[in-house]
Amino acid sequence: MTTYKHLLYDYLVSLGTTEVTAKYLNMLALLISLLLVVFIIDFVIMKLIRGFFTKFATNSKTNFDDLLISNNVPRNIAHIIPLLIALEFIRDVFADFPAFENVVEKGLQVFAIILTLWIVRSILHTLKDFLKTLPRLKDKPIDSYIQVFMIFAWLAGFMSAIAILTGIPFLKFATGLGAISAVIILVFKDTIMGFVASIQVSINDMVRIGDWITFEKYGADGDVIEINLATVKVQNFDKTITTIPTYALISDSFKNWRGMTSSGGRRIKRALNIKQEGVKYLTDDEVNKLKEIQLISSYLETKQGDIQSYNSSNSINKGLLLNGRNLTNLGVFRKYIDIYLNNHSAINKDMMIMARQLAPTTQGIPLEIYAFSSDKRWENYEYIMSDIFDHLIAALPYFNLEIFELPSNSSFRNTTH
Repeated sequence: MTTYKHLLYDYLVSLGTTEVTAKYLNMLALLISLLLVVFIIDFVIMKLIRGFFTKFATNSKTNFDDLLISNNVPRNIAHIIPLLIALEFIRDVFADFPAFENVVEKGLQVFAIILTLWIVRSILHTLKDFLKTLPRLKDKPIDSYIQVFMIFAWLAGFMSAIAILTGIPFLKFATGLGAISAVIILVFKDTIMGFVASIQVSINDMVRIGDWITFEKYGADGDVIEINLATVKVQNFDKTITTIPTYALISDSFKNWRGMTSSGGRRIKRALNIKQEGVKYLTDDEVNKLKEIQLISSYLETKQGDIQSYNSSNSINKGLLLNGRNLTNLGVFRKYIDIYLNNHSAINKDMMIMARQLAPTTQGIPLEIYAFSSDKRWENYEYIMSDIFDHLIAALPYFNLEIFELPSNSSFRNTTH
């Protein structure tokens, strides 16, 4: 029976062409025709679907459809109908060549699996981009979950393709993989560890995108810009990128500064090392001189009256300063710091403010300032802290105190012999 499959074949035979040559030429003509039809249909459908999605996205209020277009979902979907047409008519093209038909048909089936994975991946990437636009989800490790799903999808696709090419049923082929499961686990060890770590990181809310973390082991000190299945990317403050294994977040120690950034201030914790030999009791004249410092004049007035009243009522012999109650220059300076910080406009008054004396060391007496700046931005924070310590260092001589410094060459040069 003469059909469209053998029209060219019958015509060539009638012209005296050998049957073998006529079959090959007939097959080649049908193949070219099918390819042309498939490409034309693919082009037309892609234009129609893309045009429809573009028009719909223009009139839509949500950006989900725009993300579908940017992730090539319409283009990938447009390939489905041409592929189905090719699968349907490929048997007619290779009707006289069963061996070729089997190879090409399997190739198209494998391509169908790949196309399915492309579509799934593009949809998942669209979903990922959309979820990242939601305020409550933009700091979650969505990349990790997408990657885990795609690993299983690609694994299933790979197994299906092998099953098609070998002719082994999928279930039988999948069962046989159990024998090499140990090898698979070894190959995907980092992936499995990263998957478990990403789940723990997400559940325990250890790290979010945008968090400032410090990870000394990996030299990371900056903002988290990406969390995926295998790695966490940190953009350091010098704009370099440090890549950290995801599982290191649960196996090693790191510092997350989120608590500071979400609080009302950034901590200032630094000490001045005071020379011990400069610490002394203050005489009444010295106290009266210090009353000229406005911040502590009221404090000194009250404190001096209390001390004099106590010493007088207890008949203390003040011929020796050591007797009774006394003010010290270090104690007054410590009070000055406390009042100064409480009056500083850049210090958060709702958080801890303290000037405390630490245990003496071989390098003097540490006088530590513990407070929180209202501005948490790094540059402004450093400026505030520097401004405070500039002032305090310059204020020390007014209390007859000095900063401890190790001797330098100039110290020895200035020594008179």
